[in-house]
Formats: sequence, C-alpha cells, structure tokens
Amino acid sequence: MASGSGTKNLDFRRKWDKDEYEKLAEKRLTEEREKKDGKPVQPVKRELLRHRDYKVDLESKLGKTIVITKTTPQSEMGGYYCNVCDCVVKDSINFLDHINGKKHQRNLGMSMRVERSTLDQVKKRFEVNKKKMEEKQKDYDFEERMKELREEVSLS
Repeated sequence: MASGSGTKNLDFRRKWDKDEYEKLAEKRLTEEREKKDGKPVQPVKRELLRHRDYKVDLESKLGKTIVITKTTPQSEMGGYYCNVCDCVVKDSINFLDHINGKKHQRNLGMSMRVERSTLDQVKKRFEVNKKKMEEKQKDYDFEERMKELREEVSLS
C-alpha cells in the first residue's frame, strides 16, 4: 500500500565515530599548546595554601551611610571591595567566602592544596596547645580563687 515500505534501511541517523573525534580533539589541544610559544605549555606552579598574615577588616564600614553616584569608583561603592580580583561583594559573609575561595586564591598565586604536616610538627603543636590549656586552668582555677577570697574576707 505505502510506496517504499520494502526492506529498506530506515536507520537514517548519523553514527559518530567516538575514537576518531577523540583523536581529533587531542590533536587540536596539542596544536593549541604548541602554538603559544612553540613549546608545549607547562602547567602553572602555584605555592601551597597558607595562613593569612593580615586581619580582615569587616567592621570599618559597619553602620555607615555612603552616597553613591554614577562617577563613584568601584572601590568606593557599597559593599566590600577586593583589590586582588577587582570585584565588589555586597555583604561580609560573601566577602569571607570570596577571600577563602578558589578564584581569589588563584589570583594570589596559590593552589588550594595544603602542606602536609610531619609527625614532629603535629607533636609540637599538641605540646603547645597543652601548655596553653594548662595556663588557662592556672589563670581560672575557681577553687583557688574562692579560697583567696575567703582568706581576704576573714582578714578584714
């Protein structure tokens, strides 16, 4: 009844050769890398993540009002300005998330990897923390303080 309803191949969709396209993509990537300097590009070496050596200022703009015009520079606009990434973040929580984030750390030249501590470093850290705890206990020993207060009251 219908013309062409024989045993024809009805599979008209194109079949993709994945191996061929994978080879083409790899070839294109190597050509792009070699194009830049004529040499294969080495990955960027970044230093390991480390502690901040400055205090983050979150209180300086607290409770202040600022008039913003069209000519106001971006660094003086409302919110917190990051001079490393040249962006403005609207609140303190997002600012802290930004300065601890991957994009900001990359702009500082750091990777998100942390240096592994050795066993000796961990033991020293435990000793330091233990000494701090002992000093706090000496400073705030409640029983000794009460004894001293009783002696003062009994002497007066």
